[in-house]
Amino acid sequence: MQRRKYLFPHVIEMNYQAGHRLGVNVYLVEAGDEFILIDIGYEDAVDVIIDLIREMDFSLNRCRMIIATHADADHIQGLRRAKEKLKTKVVAHPLSIPPIESGDAVMTYASIPAQGIDIPMPACKIDGTLNEGDIIDLGGKLSMTVWHTPGHTPGQISMKMGNLLFSGDNIYKDSCVGVIDAHHGTNLPDFIKSLKRILADDAEYLLPSHGPIFRRDPKIIQKAITRLSEYQYMADFGTCAIGWPLQDEWDTDIMSGKLPKFDK
Repeated sequence: MQRRKYLFPHVIEMNYQAGHRLGVNVYLVEAGDEFILIDIGYEDAVDVIIDLIREMDFSLNRCRMIIATHADADHIQGLRRAKEKLKTKVVAHPLSIPPIESGDAVMTYASIPAQGIDIPMPACKIDGTLNEGDIIDLGGKLSMTVWHTPGHTPGQISMKMGNLLFSGDNIYKDSCVGVIDAHHGTNLPDFIKSLKRILADDAEYLLPSHGPIFRRDPKIIQKAITRLSEYQYMADFGTCAIGWPLQDEWDTDIMSGKLPKFDK
């Protein structure tokens, strides 16, 4: 048997439990005599995670559900295997369902040919949806409220539980955020709105999908908001940007017949 390494009452994170990095953060949340999993990670981590759950003396048949926070391969490649082994259901936001159920290797980042990335992306049937404002009853007085926090991906969700916010890929301890990629569906204005929602919230701790759990610090969140707000007007971010002031200025000069001056 393994001692359960609770980070907070009812909450275990499987990388901490293992004592080494398995990949994406996978949270086990006790729900009465049952438990739920938030994300599952890569397929090759599934058996390790299940062994850990068993060694902590949880009954595998008491897994109520696996929640997919969004449809990135590093979060969901192991969904089908975990669903079959735990005989449980998988739930996600409606906008995450198409790439998960089709096993879309491109939309899930399982295939990035330009970087030589090409891993299997097993399709997985989704058994239920989680929408903004849904309440997940965890038994007794404990519950989670679902937030739809798009931006990194269209279907990204977060979950508020008491003073904890399972914040997905919205923000990490170093003020970094989930990957910004136009092909992947990143929307910078939505991302900023999601971050502002987290900034305005009263959660004491943020439990991200990558890296360490940390006490919510407005400075960390605001730093990301400021940076992403600038990204909206930078050509560096291609079609993720909503405008490029330099291009507008150039268009105006061309249309007015103004030629460039090189004496300054």
